Amino acid sequence: MAERAPWYKRFSPNSLVARTLILTLLAVICSQGVLTAIWYQKTKQDELSGIRDISASMATMFASTVTFFQKLPIRYRHIVLDQIRNMGGTRFFVSFNKEQLIVEPIDDTPLKLASVESVRGVLQEKLPKIQSVEVDFSKAENLRLLKNNIYLHDLPKSWAHHTLTLGPLDPPILVVQLQIKEDEWLYIAALLPSPYLQLEDKLLSQDQVLFLTLSTTLLLILTFLLVRAQVKPLRRLAKAANQMSMDIDQPPLKEQGASELITATRAFNRMQTRIRQYIADRETLFSSISHDLKTPITRLRLRAELLDDDAKTDKFNQDLDQLEMMVKGALQCVKDTDLHENQQHIDLNEMVISVIETYNQEITKVDFVPSEIGSVVTKPLAMKRVLSNLIDNAVKYGDYANVRIERTSKWIVVSIIDQGPGIPADKLEAVFEPYVRLAKDKEGHGLGLGICKSILHGLGGDLVLRNRAEGGLEVEVFIAPDAEI
Repeated sequence: MAERAPWYKRFSPNSLVARTLILTLLAVICSQGVLTAIWYQKTKQDELSGIRDISASMATMFASTVTFFQKLPIRYRHIVLDQIRNMGGTRFFVSFNKEQLIVEPIDDTPLKLASVESVRGVLQEKLPKIQSVEVDFSKAENLRLLKNNIYLHDLPKSWAHHTLTLGPLDPPILVVQLQIKEDEWLYIAALLPSPYLQLEDKLLSQDQVLFLTLSTTLLLILTFLLVRAQVKPLRRLAKAANQMSMDIDQPPLKEQGASELITATRAFNRMQTRIRQYIADRETLFSSISHDLKTPITRLRLRAELLDDDAKTDKFNQDLDQLEMMVKGALQCVKDTDLHENQQHIDLNEMVISVIETYNQEITKVDFVPSEIGSVVTKPLAMKRVLSNLIDNAVKYGDYANVRIERTSKWIVVSIIDQGPGIPADKLEAVFEPYVRLAKDKEGHGLGLGICKSILHGLGGDLVLRNRAEGGLEVEVFIAPDAEI
């Protein structure tokens, strides 16, 4: 039996399973892409709307804080701020500064710009007397407080750390600076409330990517198992069809699988039975013809000898010779193309050596160098019949033959090159037809090349003739090396 092909050969891009999985993957990618685009657009619209509302609400609180501190006497402002900080602070950090502090902004995103625009708009509306409104976001490590040379990490943790930091999340901090007078700025820093802590504009989060990957993988696995189960009967049907092309005596296939596959299998079994019956009838018919024609041909020869006219006797015998040759040729064609043998692993080098041995008894008429091609799965007697016929033609009509064997990606090619006159270009295909002979001798029937081509077609191969530019004929025998047994 032939070895089972490895999985990477059976799972080729041209297989039904592979194509189904590829189409399924493309369908999943397209559908997920469309749904993700719709979801992303809707989610971002909701996020933009939500962050505008949250920012407006915070800006309203900022405005109330400004109004509160504006109503306090100036000498009480720092006292109130110190009391708030000593108690642990509020939802945001507030200070009065003599100058505008430097803010190292984060990168612009749609969410950041929406928040800044909303805060600035509310503050300008509710605090029309404020000279300047500066709004931006900064990372905690770059946040300056009180003065340009004082950073967040320089202050006591009770002052601002609990208000403006959230451990490993490290969210950006909203910084609002309001110019109340020439040398007086009200500084407010705060975090946006959840779920708007981060302002990153990501298409998919890590959890969403993981979920899509796992769901797609699960879908492909289930699709693979389903399609493979459905393809098994189809693969058996294809294998049986390939085997039937090389050996008609195959057991009927078991009908299983989907209803369409059961119908196809039943039709295949009926076709195989009819072809087997047809071949048996053909053999019986030609055997009967051979038996029935021998007696009248012999009787006609005897009667021809009784004719008084020798010229008529010779013509009569010529017609009988032609008739007998046609009958023998037809029977030979049926016999030689009838491949009733099992396939085996053979060494093609050894087969060629055994064929050419008779031609190299006294002088070398066939030159051959073995090639490392491995074993070939074929019908040994049929293949030997093909090689013997072709090499015999090369020696007979070309005086000398050179045989080469090489392995390509798809075929094992046996090349037989002679030194004869070749074949006219317009006859290269005609020589495969029955009873077509270019040689003038009477040793053949003109059936050999046609029989060889029919045998190779039955084995899944082919036969090609071509004239060489330097003279002679090259015969190429194409053999399928991976045929199933």
